[in-house]
Amino acid sequence: MQRDQALAFAELAADVLTALEQHVELPHLLLPDLRAPEAPDLADIAKLAAEARAHFNLAAGPVPHVVRMLEAAGVLVLRLPEISQSVDAFSAHLPTRPVVLLNPAKGDAARARFDSAHELAHLVMHFDAAPGSRIVEKEADSFAAEFLMPADEIVEELPRRLDWERLHHLKQRWGVSLKALVYRAHHLEVLTPNAYRRGMQQLNEWGYPEPGQLTAIEAPTLLQLTFELLEKSGYGSDELADELHLPAPVLMEILKAGSDPRPQLRLAQAGQGR
Repeated sequence: MQRDQALAFAELAADVLTALEQHVELPHLLLPDLRAPEAPDLADIAKLAAEARAHFNLAAGPVPHVVRMLEAAGVLVLRLPEISQSVDAFSAHLPTRPVVLLNPAKGDAARARFDSAHELAHLVMHFDAAPGSRIVEKEADSFAAEFLMPADEIVEELPRRLDWERLHHLKQRWGVSLKALVYRAHHLEVLTPNAYRRGMQQLNEWGYPEPGQLTAIEAPTLLQLTFELLEKSGYGSDELADELHLPAPVLMEILKAGSDPRPQLRLAQAGQGR
């Protein structure tokens, strides 16, 4: 039921963005079509992740900002509203444009980045798959790991033993969790099975949030910036709510879900009073 509520919220948000698009030019949809073959193996998925990185013109190394990349490709990214905090991140191809909904309740920047890459996998690989399929979810995890940590780039950086200092450094560098790094090292056969088991046991003891958190969670800004641009032309929230036949509080909740919640620093121009 909560997933259906979240999807209905996303559909309303897409309607808001469509209305804004009548007044402001928005990014065109530029997602690659990388439909996975039937029963893809890990090599197939790694190839698709590499094609996706090439499509987005990503340089070697970490992905700078996954959410910003999605928005620049025309994807509507939203934080799930409070009514849906038990729903995990998910995505959908809506009639107007694809949407990714992220769960801010996790409060972990590394996990949020992985969630965004996981949902990108669904958008570019899985078009008709049933939601919740364990096979499909495992494929999306494999895609996200390769997209964020390409094997040929990270394999030489991963420690050959359980070195938490090194893993913490890599967490900050690549923007992924310690757990994702330990699993990646295991998958690439850099860590021995015994070291992998000890690493996972230690991570389970630490629980969440992991030690050494990243700075800020990546936040969407497309709705926020579009509305702010429109507001400068004199078209405010009241006019937009009337156009969409939406109650003003509902509209503001949607705009909030597509905005960066952090306060913005405004610097005074030279010559202005203090």
